[in-house]
Amino acid sequence: MTTPFDSAHPDRIILPEAPAYPAAVPFPSPQSPDETIPHAPPYPGSATPSEAAHPAGKPEQRSGSEKCAPQEGLGRRGRVHLAKRQRGIDATAAGQLLLQLPSFLVSLVIVATLSHLLFPGMGWLGVLLWLASGAMAFHRPTERVLARHLLDLRHPTPGESKRLEPLWREVTARTGVEGRAYELWIEDSDHLNALAAAGHIVGVTRFSLERLSDGQLAAVLAHELGHHVRGHAWSLTLGQWYAAPGRVAWTAVRRLIRLVIVVGRGRMSFWAAVLFLAVGAVVLAVAWEYWFLTLTLVAAPYLLAAVTRRTELRADHHAAAAGFGPMLAEVLHMMQAAEREGGHATVSALSGCGKTAAIHPGTAARGGRGSISGKLLSSHPDHYTRLHHLAPFLEQR
Repeated sequence: MTTPFDSAHPDRIILPEAPAYPAAVPFPSPQSPDETIPHAPPYPGSATPSEAAHPAGKPEQRSGSEKCAPQEGLGRRGRVHLAKRQRGIDATAAGQLLLQLPSFLVSLVIVATLSHLLFPGMGWLGVLLWLASGAMAFHRPTERVLARHLLDLRHPTPGESKRLEPLWREVTARTGVEGRAYELWIEDSDHLNALAAAGHIVGVTRFSLERLSDGQLAAVLAHELGHHVRGHAWSLTLGQWYAAPGRVAWTAVRRLIRLVIVVGRGRMSFWAAVLFLAVGAVVLAVAWEYWFLTLTLVAAPYLLAAVTRRTELRADHHAAAAGFGPMLAEVLHMMQAAEREGGHATVSALSGCGKTAAIHPGTAARGGRGSISGKLLSSHPDHYTRLHHLAPFLEQR
């Protein structure tokens, strides 16, 4: 096998160009010599770890105290520079925890009341056990149970793993994250979506795996990884875990009210009406007496939705900073077009343990997609807003 060379310069060897990342968005040529444009990320397996973008800066600029570990499947031999901090908590994650504090206090009162009724003199033990139970949300076996039975996820098949694992290694190498700390799961869904759940779960739908290019799928994985490393997934999971008793109690109250209304339509309508008015009067009296807590509980869902929308923009930024901005923009354009056409690449609003940390907005939890309350309660920004925030990563610099 001979190496091509330049006939005008026999001592100059012509090297073949590296393949471009699939589905990358081409950038316009710079208008002046001083302008530079970001290069499309190399195809997974074609770049050395030292060439991968790292949030802490270039590898040679980082201190020698950072850990380095070999990573397989990245093409040339090299070392992956792991970040000092594998995960943290940003302002939006802290805001999620703070805004779920009222729900936590309501749940605490409910748990304490039930514990004292069921175990007189030992009620504090039930409260302590409930408080300690939050750690179970990050227990690997418990996470797997939640993934299978609550989130309807499954382990990838060998063929799916063969497709996902090289992309995941590339994504984690670019951001200095230990990829083996997370588990990849599959959701058997015909919708384009992905999610980050609990402390170590990253899931993608079968539709995304089959329809997206390698670059687009890597961008989606980088977005979900951003939810983990910035603390969005675990803070949301923890808040939902401790808010569960309050949600169960509220559901029971609503069903009791419906039962009273149904009974009121029968022969005992007078006494049912009296009972309904009595319960309503007690609720109003308590709400008026503790008006600050009532106002907080009413406003908290709207504030929490606003903060959650910010977490999506932060996760988009995480993916774009790693070099996946153009591919993530392509995915958002696909979702936007499918939503206009009413196609299959849309999903309904996701709820449950960590499942709101998904890439697709879908429909708001309440109020419908077009209503004002529906927009205020949506957990995701609209596609136009997300593309607007990605624009700096797509324009020439």
